[in-house]
Amino acid sequence: MVTQSVVKEIGILVPQFKEDKLVVLFGPAAPQELRDMSVIHEFEHVEEEPLKLGGTIQVGDQTYTITALGNKANDNFKELGHISIYFQEPFDDVLPGAVFASPHTFPDIKEGVRIEIS
Repeated sequence: MVTQSVVKEIGILVPQFKEDKLVVLFGPAAPQELRDMSVIHEFEHVEEEPLKLGGTIQVGDQTYTITALGNKANDNFKELGHISIYFQEPFDDVLPGAVFASPHTFPDIKEGVRIEIS
């Protein structure tokens, strides 16, 4: 199966992260202080271990390959709907909730867009 969610809200600060090629995903229960910088999404279906090296993240019609993964990314994603996706080369020290993806292009995210992870 594929993990699926739908974008419900785009925080006002999200476009400012385009230069950094960073998207912060959070589920609907995101704290208010983080909503402005987050893409709020709601799961339709979530797998037990949705994120894996070499797996794909599809945002609308854009497909990315997961190139690095923090050791808490799956737990954070399943419990909170939270991960930070970096569309760039991985850092030497990958943060626990980080996911790195290629190509290194900031996705075109809008409300209603589907996100699929397989």
